[in-house]
Amino acid sequence: MTTRSAAPAAARLDTALGRFTMYRLVLLVLAVLAVYSLLLDLLGWLTFGLPEMLAHLVLCLGLTYASNRALAAVFHVRPHAESSLITGLLLYFLFWPTQLTDGVRLPDLAGVALACVLASASKYALAWRGRHIFNPAAAGAFLTGLTGLNIATWWAATPAMLWLVLPGVLLVLYRVRKLQMAAVFTVLTVGIVTFELLRAGLDTGTALWQAVAQRPVLFFVGFMLTEPLTLPPRRWQQLALAGVVALLFAVPFNLGLAANSPELALLVGNLLAFAAGQRGGIRLRFEGSRPLTPTTTEFRFRPTRPLRYAAGQYLELHLPHTRADGKGLRRIFSLTSAPGSPELRIGVGIAAPLSSAKRSLLALEPGEELTGTAVGGDFVLPRNRQAPVLLIAAGIGITPYLAQLGTSAARDRDVVLLYLVRSTDELAYADELERSGARVIVRLADGSAAPGFAQDAGDARLDAARLRELVPDISARDVFVSGSPASVRSLRSAARGAGARRIHVDSFAGY
Repeated sequence: MTTRSAAPAAARLDTALGRFTMYRLVLLVLAVLAVYSLLLDLLGWLTFGLPEMLAHLVLCLGLTYASNRALAAVFHVRPHAESSLITGLLLYFLFWPTQLTDGVRLPDLAGVALACVLASASKYALAWRGRHIFNPAAAGAFLTGLTGLNIATWWAATPAMLWLVLPGVLLVLYRVRKLQMAAVFTVLTVGIVTFELLRAGLDTGTALWQAVAQRPVLFFVGFMLTEPLTLPPRRWQQLALAGVVALLFAVPFNLGLAANSPELALLVGNLLAFAAGQRGGIRLRFEGSRPLTPTTTEFRFRPTRPLRYAAGQYLELHLPHTRADGKGLRRIFSLTSAPGSPELRIGVGIAAPLSSAKRSLLALEPGEELTGTAVGGDFVLPRNRQAPVLLIAAGIGITPYLAQLGTSAARDRDVVLLYLVRSTDELAYADELERSGARVIVRLADGSAAPGFAQDAGDARLDAARLRELVPDISARDVFVSGSPASVRSLRSAARGAGARRIHVDSFAGY
């Protein structure tokens, strides 16, 4: 009963969260937390004063938004409004609201204002080849602390706030699939802080409560450490980063100008992530497109400088367009071109209804330029070329495999590709699959015959028993599953039932 109910619940949650980009979801959660904090003040659970909190909120949002737009105009780039509003809300929770009723404390007010401007400026000044290096809110808070005008107190780490911070953080972490990274950071940090409090004489329960409810561990990991533009591209790198940042966050030290603080820990982590990832901005010139199937189109771009990525990873594109839908301006696409190719290619489903991002892609003219904001993902083949693999693709889920099959490493490997589509017309990249050298198995839902180069899987439901018939040695293979979230859940379950031991998944939540 538990297994049957869990899958629909996960499906409903994926569907609900899939309507929002990560940026839109973070903005929404932070906005709800800001309203909640005002309510807590009205109820007496917070004691800043409602006028002070409202003025503080308006200052942080207004100044980060205005300064970001002004700097974007100076540097001739299009401002990202959601990003600036997120930064403003983060700074709202990092700095104490300035006292107003008993005489304005001008240094405190100036410090908050300076943090807002410095946070916006860090996106442009603390950047390399158009790519910003540091989390803007952390950079603004840290630099302001050096001036002595104000320091970040991270007042979001208040027990009364915890009851809404915790579910908000869990939603964000689930949406961006960073629960494992968050767990590493949280366990290490809470463990170290609790140990220090136990040494100071507190009992275990009090020490744990203080570590979780009165330190900004959850707020930090949910809204700042997992910020996508300042993460390294691979999961193992992210886990290692979480460990390093946890030590810097929790272990007390004082080196004069540099003492341990959440913002310093994050900035050091940002620098390490920058060294591990794509160093420099990603600028792309649109070369053209071609239809792959009636519902799939391939888009080709030429980067201004070589792009570092591994076969199977994704590219996040910034797609400026008017009347963007709820998912915003940034969308993720699997790269179908092999690493080292002069062109970057993505395959995109264009079945109706079209999202605003897909409409903007279809409207591109050759020569137009776009920017990419991130490259990442762990949907990559095992390093051991002797390890056999089974690649299972449902519909548009074929795209990450094109880059993998286009590498010399794939041609030296025992590869079975199982491709599930509705009909022969929807079979994308047939020529490339035929040339790949992989054993290709095709299941066509309408019962039509598979192409000559592929084994026909028939139109029967692909359950564990059928999968074991098609790939008898599945237990010896690394299994990769790509497609819509619903398809991935079903196919992963079938693969597990067929005896697969190592399953890697990549799902397309809609874009």
